[in-house]
Amino acid sequence: MTLEESIYYPFVKLGTFFRAYITNKIVLKDKKQLAFENALVTANQQNGWFTLSNLEYAVAQWGEQLTESNLTAWLSAYNLKQKKEAKTVGIVMAGNIPLVGLHDFLCVLLSGNNALIKLSSNDNVLVPFIAEFLIEENIDFKNRITFTATQLTNFDAVIATGSNNTSRYFEYYFGKYPNIIRKNRNSVAVLTGEETTEQLKNLAIDVFQYFGLGCRSVSKIYIPDNYDIDTLYKAFEEYKHVLDNHKYNNNYTYNKAVYLMSDFKFFDNGFLLLKQEESLASPIATLYYEYFSDKEELLQKLELKKEDIQCIVSNSKTDEFINFGETQQPNLSDYADGIDTMQFLTNL
Repeated sequence: MTLEESIYYPFVKLGTFFRAYITNKIVLKDKKQLAFENALVTANQQNGWFTLSNLEYAVAQWGEQLTESNLTAWLSAYNLKQKKEAKTVGIVMAGNIPLVGLHDFLCVLLSGNNALIKLSSNDNVLVPFIAEFLIEENIDFKNRITFTATQLTNFDAVIATGSNNTSRYFEYYFGKYPNIIRKNRNSVAVLTGEETTEQLKNLAIDVFQYFGLGCRSVSKIYIPDNYDIDTLYKAFEEYKHVLDNHKYNNNYTYNKAVYLMSDFKFFDNGFLLLKQEESLASPIATLYYEYFSDKEELLQKLELKKEDIQCIVSNSKTDEFINFGETQQPNLSDYADGIDTMQFLTNL
């Protein structure tokens, strides 16, 4: 079978298109690239959190993943030829960060199933553009991709992503079907005090990329007793531009006012608040921290919270942890909540 005949050829083309867009966006000439640029501008206008830089970051990350070698390595773990009958899989997409639902979409199509998509109102421009792109590359996708603005009907399985509140709704409506239902998760970082300046600058990416709105965004840090907070703030200084976003600025101002009126103790560098808190989920423009004295005890504590944690960032060289700066660069096989979406889909 040639690459052109393979099921993932349109996705290789999509990756090539993404990479070409990021490379050539300053001198755009291709009509499709210009149309994509217009889609990005529209997405930005509809959602103030979707800055053009964040949109392009998401596109760049997907461009790096959607290559022939990456797709081949990823899909080789599954026996896709065993699929006998296509099932219709409803996908309820989140809209907290750009293209957050794209991985589920690709998994459904690559597993040989049909996608019935309910988009988030916060991210309803880019996935339809990508769907049209894929249909142009393979007309068979035209009958395998459907979008709906109403409640999902006539489906065989569901993948739904939302909050802890919406998950109860999802369980009620979709519980009798094969499903993957995702709730709130957060990511944390474990610091030892021995991190280099470069590592801490990379941690800033994990904290500030997408304004901290993703489940892979670091919302809390664990730091040793007597940790020097100034060391962290100095490394984060490059991200003071987040205040230029009025939505972030409003959250920063509001949370600071709440903490002051409540007489809470916190650190403030002018664009990020650090507050000591046991909870994992910090509000926008706030990073929670918690001290620890024994790392083994901390790891045991995190193990008990694993159902609420998406990623753990650390300079420890083990498979359990992610390197600083890499939380928003997941591989194709890095499944949300640790649930193998492709395996679920191929077993339908």
